[in-house]
Amino acid sequence: MREEAAPHRYPFLIAAFEGWNDACSASTNVIRHLLNYYPSQEVGTIASEGFYDYQVARPMLCHVQGRRNILWPETKFYEVTINTEITLLVETGPEPNYQWSEFCRQSIHLAEDYDVQGIITLGSMFADCPHTRDLPIDVLSNDEAESNPEDHSGPVGIPTVLDALASQAGFQTEAIWVSVPQYLGSDECALGSLQLLRCLSKKLGIALNEGDLPVKAEHWKAQASVLLRCNDELAEYVHRLEVESDTKATERLQQNGDVPAAEELVREAEAFLKSMGGHDTASS
Repeated sequence: MREEAAPHRYPFLIAAFEGWNDACSASTNVIRHLLNYYPSQEVGTIASEGFYDYQVARPMLCHVQGRRNILWPETKFYEVTINTEITLLVETGPEPNYQWSEFCRQSIHLAEDYDVQGIITLGSMFADCPHTRDLPIDVLSNDEAESNPEDHSGPVGIPTVLDALASQAGFQTEAIWVSVPQYLGSDECALGSLQLLRCLSKKLGIALNEGDLPVKAEHWKAQASVLLRCNDELAEYVHRLEVESDTKATERLQQNGDVPAAEELVREAEAFLKSMGGHDTASS
């Protein structure tokens, strides 16, 4: 244990992993953002040996002062000092290929050394969602009172395994996932990173520095809109996604009793459909 650490100085371990769980680098870019905008220092690693397939996560060759160096894939831990009272422990690296249970045990061991209060994993996934709306955010907790009966069932990545094993070890865990539009390919999605960061801010109760992410998010949306103007079929597809997104938003507002806001969304959707000739589509 780190006896010098004040109570709750390390409230959370924040983890994000490259690969299958990191569509458009939206989740790992949150970690990079924190490292860029706050004082940080490396405090630990999980070495690559035994965890990685080097034909998948290849070592990198770099030259420093005329000498060749091999950089092996590894997971790194950092202290990120948010303010005088709160320092986060963050973890990032490629998703391992082997021995996931042992990999997670080593992560949990470091979290125990720092006496963190909980573990938050970040992830991003491709989905059918429009870039012109807020991207869908899903928050999953090991608190049964907050669990969703429609939670994902099927293949999972290392964040889900870490959540499960950390929960068994007695940690409070939460997983925050953002969906990014699959039709835009694998370019970095700044809007996804921004929304993850804002959700993380709410969970921490801290106004995290957004830096240039809002500007990058607007640029990302503008580039996507240009693509739609050059492709009529894609534009029609995105219009359908917008209607579906607005319909779901209306249903959520109605379920929460916010009828005026729901009615306003319906009016906006109807106006949008008229402007796009949606009345013709409905009658065909």
